[in-house]
Amino acid sequence: MSIRHSVYIVASPRPRVGKTLLSRLLIDYHKHEGREFGAFDLNSGDHTLKQFAPDDVTAANIGSVKGQMALFDSLVSEQGGGKVVDVGGDAYKNFFDVAYRIGLVEEAHKRDIAPVILFIVSSDKQAADVYRDLRTRFPGAALTPVHNEMLGLAQHRDRFPPSGQGGAILRMPVLAPGLRKYIETPPFGFADEQLANARHIPLDAHIEIQRWLRKAYLEFRELDLRILLGELQTSLRM
Repeated sequence: MSIRHSVYIVASPRPRVGKTLLSRLLIDYHKHEGREFGAFDLNSGDHTLKQFAPDDVTAANIGSVKGQMALFDSLVSEQGGGKVVDVGGDAYKNFFDVAYRIGLVEEAHKRDIAPVILFIVSSDKQAADVYRDLRTRFPGAALTPVHNEMLGLAQHRDRFPPSGQGGAILRMPVLAPGLRKYIETPPFGFADEQLANARHIPLDAHIEIQRWLRKAYLEFRELDLRILLGELQTSLRM
């Protein structure tokens, strides 16, 4: 099996766990690697993915059948490279109900697209319950628990075991609190030219942010490799 690209579903039923930050990093990782991509935002309110990257993100709405068809057709499209979709709390249940009903994961595999669910873990019982539900409903996806090290959640790893082809733990490295203020005001991206033109960021802070980005991008590269190897192993067993 030859993978065309991946569709990354970045999700959490909880607010303020770093979900949209992870989506932003994925967008700029694709830019950094020179990859074609499409990004979709299912959030509402302030500090949404669309606000941070207005030129790269399509605001989606799955409250209607028309909106559902538009989004899910885009996610399994063989054109346009990899996909990133930021699934906010308000849209969480509806998104995964529709994805299960239409067989999103199975359709992606038919088109040689690797479906990856990046679930931001949190310490509450709801997160563990819905994660368990994802494992049951989407066994063919690379279900990847994301540990945001800025939240200090390493002790909860046993409640969120990875599953699927290439599923493994992904870590969002710690960014010092004093540096977060520079990246939390939209619009702001991590692409090289945007950082270079961010005159409000002192040189020492700029260097630390670059180091943090390199760690995050390394996590993404390792994830991509695991997914590729997982898909290859599956095809060899067929």
